[in-house]
Amino acid sequence: MSAVGILLLQQEEDVNKVNVMQPSEFLKIVHFSEKLKDTTRHCTTSKGRRESVAEHSWRISLMALFLRTEFPELDIDKVIAMCLIHDLGEAFTGDIPSFNKTQKDEVVEDGLFRKWIEDLPEGLSSSILSLYEEMIALESKESKLYKALDKIEAVIQHNESPIETWSQNEYQLNKTYGVDEVSFSEWMVKLRAEVLEETIKKIDDSKKLSE
Repeated sequence: MSAVGILLLQQEEDVNKVNVMQPSEFLKIVHFSEKLKDTTRHCTTSKGRRESVAEHSWRISLMALFLRTEFPELDIDKVIAMCLIHDLGEAFTGDIPSFNKTQKDEVVEDGLFRKWIEDLPEGLSSSILSLYEEMIALESKESKLYKALDKIEAVIQHNESPIETWSQNEYQLNKTYGVDEVSFSEWMVKLRAEVLEETIKKIDDSKKLSE
């Protein structure tokens, strides 16, 4: 075999070493992610049951998938990946409502999540870390869409939940939450306006029932 052939073979072996994940390692990751099924959020479902973080992550991923034709210039598969991993850190800390979450809470969650990423198999670790860094930077359109969907889904869920489950501050917060995050896209601004109409109607209907 020529020297070039040997070099190419070595490179292929190196790539395979990086990309190979043992089934036991894969199962460890899957078992960890299951924690999000049992980690509940502040909001409830339409039937009044506390929703899980996993359910929230699933729906924003579904929302991203359904928007593929609306954002043909974006890498929607990347957006979906962002949606799927964005709250994995809450498997360590639990969910803290946005109006209670402090910068210290965010630092703790970020540190624990980064440590978990570092412990992943090498090839997976580098790709997840790169994705996470892009999400944090919020410079790419993909990261902006993921963030907007994250915010909007929370309001949509509140619009679907019994209004008696809302905290008092959410009557105003649900009217403004995510407004800044959707500003990068005219289509998302229109979606936020539709969601606002639902919020106002829900509040008005509740007032009529109580009169």
